[in-house]
Amino acid sequence: MLDPKVLMTIKNLPLLAKTVIDGFMNGFNKSTVKGPGLEFSQYRSYQPGDDLRWLDWRMYARSDRYYIRESEIETSISVRFVIDASNSMNHHDGTLSKIDYARFLAASLGYLANLQGDAVGLYVLKDSGLFSLASRPDPQHLQRFYHQLANIDPAGRFTQPTHYKELFSGSGRKELLVFITDMYQPNGEIMQLLDQLAALRHEIIVFQLMAQNELDLDFKGYSALEDLETGEVIQLGAQTKQRYKEVLHAHQENIRMQLLGKHIVHRMISTAQPLDEALRAFLVQRSK
Repeated sequence: MLDPKVLMTIKNLPLLAKTVIDGFMNGFNKSTVKGPGLEFSQYRSYQPGDDLRWLDWRMYARSDRYYIRESEIETSISVRFVIDASNSMNHHDGTLSKIDYARFLAASLGYLANLQGDAVGLYVLKDSGLFSLASRPDPQHLQRFYHQLANIDPAGRFTQPTHYKELFSGSGRKELLVFITDMYQPNGEIMQLLDQLAALRHEIIVFQLMAQNELDLDFKGYSALEDLETGEVIQLGAQTKQRYKEVLHAHQENIRMQLLGKHIVHRMISTAQPLDEALRAFLVQRSK
């Protein structure tokens, strides 16, 4: 049920989020701890029904096994979801758009964060404006979060918001910013924003969404492509595909290295890809 094409059949966003997380967590039931020498006085293996807040995701990242922290002081954080709602997020691969995938991802992670006792907020970047839904931990607030997610309508170009510092509260509580974007930035606008956000010294994870037809340059039946934000038209020639893949690889490596230099976690996700990898990346970061 983590396949985005299957998720398109679920029209209710709260139900979709619960379905995704339930399916993801069912994978724990298949996990077993094997072999001698695993002496963890403060850990035990995960059992169905255990409180998910005590899962140690750093231990999972190291061992690929699931452990519960037995002696832990409860700590909640503020998880702020930032959605790029510029027009390039309307790009489709078949019936699925990037903004659809962004909704699925944010709704699922928001549900999981709320389940763990974290406060959840939503910030939508569109046409230099910033829509804000401040972080709160209560279930009623989660319904508002879903409602605003469902009503995002991408348009215009990505422009850095004037009041970008609203993305963090400055309250002193630990915060994690989850930025969902395609990193489409003609003049480096997104990287400039991330520069300023990184200077505020909070944790940031960037999920960069790419459609599979973008990654493969697979637009059968088309001889030209039009930029959704600038209107520029590019002709597709016989030699375009190989050159495109070379430029794309260099472009992605440049993004990866720039974000690494800012201590920002970066995950590139194809919209054809099930949500598992994004969920795991989020949970590992959540536990730090």
